[in-house]
Amino acid sequence: MNPYSAVVVKTLADRFDRSEVASFRREMQQVLRRDQPRIVFDLSSVTHLDSAGIQFLLDCLSAIVRRDGELKLAALSPQAEMILEMTRVGRFFEIFPAAEDAVRSFDALLPTGRDYPVPWDLFRAASDNHKPAENLTVSSAPADLDRQPARGEAAA
Repeated sequence: MNPYSAVVVKTLADRFDRSEVASFRREMQQVLRRDQPRIVFDLSSVTHLDSAGIQFLLDCLSAIVRRDGELKLAALSPQAEMILEMTRVGRFFEIFPAAEDAVRSFDALLPTGRDYPVPWDLFRAASDNHKPAENLTVSSAPADLDRQPARGEAAA
């Protein structure tokens, strides 16, 4: 994931139902088309979340994962938390107590240059440690491991 891509934080409306989902979906189209989108939905003001809202969250998650991105939920209101728990949809998301915590979590696992060597350095180190064996003997007759014994012939 590109460590320099921006994290988009969107606050959901207090009534996140069918009518609000339609306008929010239009608003999110551009963001969902990005490569590796990093999005946080702030649900702190959500007092009503219906099936259309839940379906929208799942659709967004699916679209974002297909683009190798991440969607995190933050600051769930008691009503939103209860609905996500009852429907068991919350288990599909990383949920944070505050939007700032969710934003910081995107950078928590990024490697730093000194912590992780460049992949080809690992390859060079491995090849230096593994020298070819000198005492291997190779039979001049090819092994016929796949050959089935003929009728009356004993299996080896």
